[in-house]
Amino acid sequence: MPPLAGEHLHLSFGFVPKKSESSIVTLDIGGQLFQTTRQTLGQAGSKSLLSMISDPSAVPSGVKFIDRDPEIFSVFLSLLRTGNLPSKAKDFDLQDLVFEAQFYGIENLLISSLSNPSQFEAFNLEKSLILPLGGRDPPSAISTTTYGSVHVAHGSKITSFDWSLRRKSTILTRFNAVDSILALSPSVAAAGATDISGLQILDLDKGFVRETLNWENPTKSSSTVQAIGSSPEFLFTSFESGRRNSNSIMVFDLQGSFRPVSEVGHSEIYGAELDSGIPATKLKWVSGYNLLMASGSHSGPSGVIGNIRLWDIRSGNVAWEVKEKEDCFSDVTVADNLSAIFKVGVNSGDVFFADMRKLNVDNPWVCLDPHGEGRMGTKGRKEGAGCKIESHGNQVFCSRGGDMELWSEVLIGTRSSEDGPDERVFRRNWMGRTKDMGGCRITNLAFGGNKMIVTRKDQQSVEVWQSNLRGF
Repeated sequence: MPPLAGEHLHLSFGFVPKKSESSIVTLDIGGQLFQTTRQTLGQAGSKSLLSMISDPSAVPSGVKFIDRDPEIFSVFLSLLRTGNLPSKAKDFDLQDLVFEAQFYGIENLLISSLSNPSQFEAFNLEKSLILPLGGRDPPSAISTTTYGSVHVAHGSKITSFDWSLRRKSTILTRFNAVDSILALSPSVAAAGATDISGLQILDLDKGFVRETLNWENPTKSSSTVQAIGSSPEFLFTSFESGRRNSNSIMVFDLQGSFRPVSEVGHSEIYGAELDSGIPATKLKWVSGYNLLMASGSHSGPSGVIGNIRLWDIRSGNVAWEVKEKEDCFSDVTVADNLSAIFKVGVNSGDVFFADMRKLNVDNPWVCLDPHGEGRMGTKGRKEGAGCKIESHGNQVFCSRGGDMELWSEVLIGTRSSEDGPDERVFRRNWMGRTKDMGGCRITNLAFGGNKMIVTRKDQQSVEVWQSNLRGF
């Protein structure tokens, strides 16, 4: 039987029949009455105060009184109903929202609403905030968490900012200078140095070392950290022996007690063959292929040489390898969403990509701007030296001194083959407004939540670029 006219109107305009009395909860928040459903309050999570007071078996029926701010509660009730903060949320100070969210036990909901990675809009990024660091040391390494917590290594210290970037804490490590850092959570990080042995797992809240991980190398010397990476299951660490004649990538269990699982990429230097033992200085997990990208380079008498390898960590075998000599990379990254590896040529300064679906060719590199500015070898300069390149989502970010460019794939036509598209085209855009451009050379790029984090040479601060400011 078709619905009655009144029922049709209710459905069309979003009205629903009145809930039964047993499903309605009345709350008195600071003297103001609110009515909602148990289902809505249940969105707060089983451990939240709101979920508990909606449970008739836990709290007697009747009006529940909570002596808190009713205006802020109305914002949270809207968040529970729709999954998004209402526009009036910007009328409140962010710290006030955080404190109230912690009281109700819904801080995670607030975090995901304000810092959801899906809100990241690469073409609308603007420099929004400068985070000062204590001391005189510029940032040497940075790392972020999914919802935008930031850990910054500077000198022997690590400064952490919470997801709101309002709370800041600093700890002093046992390293003379921290060279590598990887956020394992908002309060735990893995850190290492190129001159002191061991990878340390640090509790950033309490300032102590949870674990120290090492590589037992053949020469029985110290094992310094060259790079750190991770997958959902494993922690990867590139070690080099204290004598600098051997290196390896160790795989540790990330879910348990950081026990060693396997070793891949053990290399040693034999005589003058420098390229036989270049340690990996960048590690990045490629989840779509279940491979670990490891890259490293070395500057010698004949110029810069390096290698890029894709490791199958379960078998310990190299799935793909390229040795870089003529125009070695200044920096390299892998874009899982684009199924491609990107590099900046240290000599030319050009951006190249290699399609991961077509790596079985002699030279997989394709220059993204073959008819561009022609930066190659101007007066003997290495035009790409110091350039950084990182991928995030479907975009690739490349620094040019103090500026930044953004590369995006342009889909043209529908021609394709069994191996993928016959032709891939990328376009470049310059980022930021005029006032955001320029400055000291960019030294680090990282992404977390709806933020891009940037550090610059000789600056004792961190830049935050955002695409959705929400008025905060």
